[in-house]
Amino acid sequence: MMRTSTMRITIPDINQVCEEHRLYTDLIPDQAHILELGCGKAEKTRAIAKDDRVAYLLALETDEIQHTINLTHTDLPKVQFALGGAEAVPAANASFDIVMMFKSLHHVPMEKLDLAMAEIHRVLKPGGLAYISEPIFAGEFNEILRLFHDESIVRQAAFAAVEGAVASGLFDLVEQKFFLAPVCYRDFAQFDENVLKVTHTRHQLTTELLAEVRNKFDARMTADGATFLAPIRIDLLRKAA
Repeated sequence: MMRTSTMRITIPDINQVCEEHRLYTDLIPDQAHILELGCGKAEKTRAIAKDDRVAYLLALETDEIQHTINLTHTDLPKVQFALGGAEAVPAANASFDIVMMFKSLHHVPMEKLDLAMAEIHRVLKPGGLAYISEPIFAGEFNEILRLFHDESIVRQAAFAAVEGAVASGLFDLVEQKFFLAPVCYRDFAQFDENVLKVTHTRHQLTTELLAEVRNKFDARMTADGATFLAPIRIDLLRKAA
């Protein structure tokens, strides 16, 4: 049965400024088994694994270069790193209490987004939560990114996949939250290393385009570096018990 979706891709005025961990920490139950899809450099993986309530965390990454680096982390005994994507999760049915995606759903190939939502449903325990945070295509930081990497279409497709999974009855919508995440860089060199040189996406910038990106970035520089407030949407879903 199709349901009428009341989900929104964004809202006009987003006022809450906070670090994201404040919004998901209370969702973790005791002895939690967690799946993180698209763990990247494992920064959130590390923070989550430090929680005493976490018993096991499977962190998947599709980028082979980053995955190889992640395997060198030997101080995370609760974490298993594995190579794989949301559309084919190497785990048994009903294995996890929570599935978490931090700004990674829009990186799933568009033709595989519905399969990814079905896989998330498959590996969740009955009553389990899917926590999906996605960047909203707006804001000053986004205006820099769109100069060399316009993600408007893939972000819309990711939202449509979540909305469709709720509308079809695959998940129940628990809530949506919208907030502004501080994004800080000490200088352009750090932006270059963390954004332009990421291994999961091959950015090819001409000399002229690189100069344009740098000029737009430098306009935000202060004595303390450059800080942006990036709008983020959280879609919190629940698998029926």
